[in-house]
Amino acid sequence: MTAPSQPQKSTYDAIVIGAGIQGSFTAYHLAQRHRDTLLLEQFLVPHSRGSSHGQSRIIRSAYPQEYYSRMMPDCFRLWQQLEAETGTTLYRQTGLVLLGPPGEPELEACRRNLGVEEVLDAAALSRRFPGFQMQAGQVAVLDSTAGVLFADRALRAVQEVFRRHGGTLRDGEKVLSIQPGATVTVTTTAGVYKAPRLIITAGAWTGAFVEQLGLRLPLQPLRINVCYWREKQPGSAGLGSVSPCFLTLGLSQAPHGIYGLPSIEYPGMMKVCHHHGSPTDPDKRDQAPRSDIALLSSFISSYLPGLESQPAVMETCLYTNTPDEDFILDRHPKFSNIVIGAGFSGHGFKLAPVVGKLLCELSLGEEPSYNMAHFAITRFPGVLGAAQ
Repeated sequence: MTAPSQPQKSTYDAIVIGAGIQGSFTAYHLAQRHRDTLLLEQFLVPHSRGSSHGQSRIIRSAYPQEYYSRMMPDCFRLWQQLEAETGTTLYRQTGLVLLGPPGEPELEACRRNLGVEEVLDAAALSRRFPGFQMQAGQVAVLDSTAGVLFADRALRAVQEVFRRHGGTLRDGEKVLSIQPGATVTVTTTAGVYKAPRLIITAGAWTGAFVEQLGLRLPLQPLRINVCYWREKQPGSAGLGSVSPCFLTLGLSQAPHGIYGLPSIEYPGMMKVCHHHGSPTDPDKRDQAPRSDIALLSSFISSYLPGLESQPAVMETCLYTNTPDEDFILDRHPKFSNIVIGAGFSGHGFKLAPVVGKLLCELSLGEEPSYNMAHFAITRFPGVLGAAQ
């Protein structure tokens, strides 16, 4: 960050709005490409107002969509590179149990994309992981590559390397306006900045920014309950710090899915959450939402009987969902030097190293490393009319 006593620089090669994990990795890649980059964040860092805070996220190779599973080897490699650059451990391998009905299409797609043959029934799963009590007739697939990313530590690490490569992070600066053009002008509460390229990765605030630019994207911020459940008998549930992560697919009682991971934040607990939430205004997220605790309590009682059936700790997070839950990674249809990364729909953190690389490539006018068809703005009808 620029010290208050130093004259404030105003012109950069690139400006990134939003210093969550996606924006920070975008800035990291730009700085490594020797682009003088300004990373702007409206809140003082670290903070818990967006989608990148907390100590843990699941990382997994298992995806039903092949276009995500193809990115994961690159993601693992880039996370390992960041570990080497900072001398910091950012990942713990735990494995991931995927639970669902036999023949469930997404579960089968995950199994195919993982290249595994083994499907576990309830008895086999219980032998391997005694804390899980899968229901009769359901099956599980194991992703042995999966684990837990240390989220807060990861965000600090990528920002540290960004600054080491000459990048500037200015926090506590809210963006007030964006003026497009061959040179983009960004006005904040503390200054005016110019650059030939702008990348917007502002999470739940992205929709408001792009509306200024004549674009109406179908982005829905959701307030998520992040719940931690205590073991009834410490150490007896088989769900301690070495237990696997899990993810449900196709269960009728949880159509949006339930996921869990060993709690790094609170020893003796497990983090279990509904992969869905209540629509919210990101500036009013502290207002009480519709609760999904009853759904989670019922799941815990059936599948994880070694845990208390009421959460011991509840926190919140923001998702920003698209209608199809695929990301938006694209150039603005009218202003090609403005790039948008948004709609990470609660599954973007693990993919941030590759997302940042793709947004960097788009901003530099390069051919992206991956097929971008699934991430195009034009897949949503009606968003372009206001941008013409």
